[in-house]
Amino acid sequence: MSQETVLLHLCCGPCAIVPVQSLQEQGLKVIGLFYNPNIHPLQEYLRRRKAVSQAAERLSIDVIYKDDEYDPEHYFRQVAFRENNRCLLCYQLRLERTLSIAKRGRFTFFSTTLLYSKQQKHESVAGLARDMAGNGRVRFLDQDFRPGWHEGIKTSQEWGLYRQQYCGCIYSEVERYQSELRKLI
Repeated sequence: MSQETVLLHLCCGPCAIVPVQSLQEQGLKVIGLFYNPNIHPLQEYLRRRKAVSQAAERLSIDVIYKDDEYDPEHYFRQVAFRENNRCLLCYQLRLERTLSIAKRGRFTFFSTTLLYSKQQKHESVAGLARDMAGNGRVRFLDQDFRPGWHEGIKTSQEWGLYRQQYCGCIYSEVERYQSELRKLI
């Protein structure tokens, strides 16, 4: 019997550590997917991509990089005039792509490291992915990786991985640094 496989969407290197280790401990073969057209600017995307590569090497996993699909304009078109729902739309964009590749690649499961972050809307991510999977051949692996939050942070610091200060989109960057602007006014 062959080993079950999971295509794991990776938002960044630090967030990959605990989910990958957890899935490997469960006997699953993990392949990463770095598809994040929401990350802005390009320099931030490149820093996160490098951290994913470094984490993948330490975790001994292969990663599919969809650099040819890095298209922030597509992300902006999806969220324009719907900024209040941008997180759900962003989750949808990335999960749809992950599921599509998982189906073509004949994976058993798909999941995402967004389920690790305490900053993300866990139930929205999981609910959306469950709906997308439906009763299809590729199942959504619904696992709450948040209990390993502090362990993942510590490990990423020990490994010297780049740790970002905002989720990735320009809207979250503005929200993250808005207080600094207010101090100047």
